[in-house]
Amino acid sequence: MQTNSYLDYKEIIADTVGKVLAETGLEKQAIYALLEYPPDEKLGDLALPCFQLSKILKKAPNLIAQELEAKIDPAPYFEAVKATGPYLNFFVAPVTLAGEVLGKIMTCGSNYGAHAIGGGQNIVIDFSAPNIAKPFHVGHLSSTVIGNALYKIFEFLGYNCVGINHLGDWGTQFGKLITAYKKWGSAEAVEKGLIKELQRLYVKFHSEAEQDPSLEDEAREWFRKIENGDEEALSLWRWFKDISLEEFQRVYDLLEISFDSMAGESFYNDKIDAVLDELKEKQLLVESDGAAIVNLEDYGMPPCLILKKDGSTLYATRDIAAALYRKKTYQFVKALYVTGAAQSLHFKQWFKVVELMGYDWAKDLVHIPFGLVSLEGEKLSTRKGRVVLLEDLLRTAIEKTLAIINEKNPGLARKEEVAQMVGVGAVVFGALSVNRIKDVTFSWEEALSFEGETGPYLQYTHARACSILRKAGFSPEVDTFAPEKLNDPAALRVVKTLYLFPEKVLSAANEYEPSIISRYLIDLAHAFNGFYHECQVLVDDPDLQRARLVLVWAVKTVLATGLGLLGIKAPEQM
Repeated sequence: MQTNSYLDYKEIIADTVGKVLAETGLEKQAIYALLEYPPDEKLGDLALPCFQLSKILKKAPNLIAQELEAKIDPAPYFEAVKATGPYLNFFVAPVTLAGEVLGKIMTCGSNYGAHAIGGGQNIVIDFSAPNIAKPFHVGHLSSTVIGNALYKIFEFLGYNCVGINHLGDWGTQFGKLITAYKKWGSAEAVEKGLIKELQRLYVKFHSEAEQDPSLEDEAREWFRKIENGDEEALSLWRWFKDISLEEFQRVYDLLEISFDSMAGESFYNDKIDAVLDELKEKQLLVESDGAAIVNLEDYGMPPCLILKKDGSTLYATRDIAAALYRKKTYQFVKALYVTGAAQSLHFKQWFKVVELMGYDWAKDLVHIPFGLVSLEGEKLSTRKGRVVLLEDLLRTAIEKTLAIINEKNPGLARKEEVAQMVGVGAVVFGALSVNRIKDVTFSWEEALSFEGETGPYLQYTHARACSILRKAGFSPEVDTFAPEKLNDPAALRVVKTLYLFPEKVLSAANEYEPSIISRYLIDLAHAFNGFYHECQVLVDDPDLQRARLVLVWAVKTVLATGLGLLGIKAPEQM
């Protein structure tokens, strides 16, 4: 249940019905959880299905609905309460709703929908995490923008967020890259081609290793040298890392995403021994074919591999070390890991190991999985060179936007800046508009589409609202308006949609699902554009005009806030 100062109709209904049914001992929370929004507005604004109540009251659901209708006084929050079959339907009093919702938005401005439920507690969010010396491609887009949106959403709810980019800067791939560089590369070629040359060498290694498996041994040997502090190996590793970080930063700058920590896997090297000692001390580490594992058979999982036969560490080893370090450093109430669904077992395994080590905060470790991104139905593969670079995608989107602006609105002020906002917004919204667990087939056409339910559609709606307010010379500082003037269905549809925003923000956080906000913003834009089409805003009646302008200002404000939570800018002109 919400514990905030927003008008909460579910709370009012739960309280009212709870008092009527006080003798049953039914908890208010239980009634709150039953409430739903009817699929058709003709059926009311909220509905209480009475099926579950029939088990408690030993009566038919439709009789319960009729009895409740007779006992509930709808005023002042509801216009009517009607029993329809097994449902008790509540019709909101429109003047009260418009006054409360628009008044709240006028008071709160861009903080409408914010909460203090986080109480300043720390949430660690591990996201993006591209691999050093590999291209930053569209497969990394989901982790990057989902993590950034969750960071903004939890911050909006009063948490102190710590964004960590756990860079993939350790592992056998560096041995492969050094082997390829020594055999087929040159300093000049790397300096000239940068990440694309490193990618070429990586692809070359895998194609050659198919013919000559001994290359894999050579790669493992180079990685062992890195782990053992060999100066040549470390020097090449640092060089490849610097080239990669420069490339990554260009992408993060375009997305306007930053991190509180860039501590990658290598940061935890000197913390591994303490983890191994603790696992041994707690008798969790066992030998298996020369490797060190934690047996998870009793929990229906394969063993968690901690050390390879050659003594080198693995992802799980470094993830456990990182979790222990982060808990000690940040004292988090939750640590979120935004990675692909394919890694779900990996996270279940090492979360369980942390729990077996005796840490009750293992329950606060949360994997946020997302679906696979494929290219024309085939899996993205750095090894085979089947990737679309994220920087190429973003720059293409910006160029396409600029071309459209030059064609349709060539006199637009700061058009390059607007083109970046809209081009990047199109790509980000595309990634956040579907349920995160859904698999996505990347298509240039869809990624760059500005038609239909897209980021640019929302940005254009925001710009349209700004234009109306500019034309009217509207000032939000004067907060008086006549809510009773907003009595036509199209205006009320907008007010009802605005009312839902705080609830949607909470749902997005509870479900770790930014697409809840994306979907909401599309609904709000549809409702507003319907209102704009049906109701003239600039009219002769000053009270009616003022009320409608307040509504336009509220929509503009909530659209900008919602887009901001997704990491998307809201231009005032397009």
